[in-house]
Amino acid sequence: MSRRSEAQTIERSGFHIKVPKSWWEFDIRPASRDDTIRQLVNERIRQRPELAEHRDAFTWFLQKAAGDAWKSGALYCGCMAESFGGAAPVTASVTVSVIGARTDDGEILPTDPQLIAQQISPRPAKRDGDAWREVTTVEIPQVGPVARTYGIEDVAVPGDQRTVRAVLMQTFIPVPGQEGTVALVSGSSRVLDLADSFFDMFDAVTSTFRFV
Repeated sequence: MSRRSEAQTIERSGFHIKVPKSWWEFDIRPASRDDTIRQLVNERIRQRPELAEHRDAFTWFLQKAAGDAWKSGALYCGCMAESFGGAAPVTASVTVSVIGARTDDGEILPTDPQLIAQQISPRPAKRDGDAWREVTTVEIPQVGPVARTYGIEDVAVPGDQRTVRAVLMQTFIPVPGQEGTVALVSGSSRVLDLADSFFDMFDAVTSTFRFV
């Protein structure tokens, strides 16, 4: 297995999750993130000079992902930013947050996966190109059943009135011993043409989530 396909374990207070070693992971605090991101981009380009033409795109994407993660209260933000010979890099992010489980209208939900799934509305596409969302439950090894949504959705920009269309998978994992609280593992990408591949990748990453 190549280094780029190997996994690294990310540990935070109360949980750990595994992501590919090629992903970017950094401090998302406003005071330090920009300098850290610039240093990481410079180091990655030293290792892989073919990425130099995408320096500005990588830096912008990582800074935006870090900013959005901070505003949403995420405890972890990991980013994929790779060039596969196309005109633009392929980017995606996975965040982990601990939140109160809520409906679309903001009503607090019980954390039973079936009840969460029943309270979140699927959104079928009415025509080609529309946003859509599926709602289901899945099993995570050593964790148990969890509620999940996935689709191509119009996602609110934190601190803004705008939305962006993105591939999105959100998995709601009940936190043991904390009523009304879930760990939300959210994977997103703006590269809509690769939606199915990203669903597989986000599922694989989320399946490594464990409480500790």
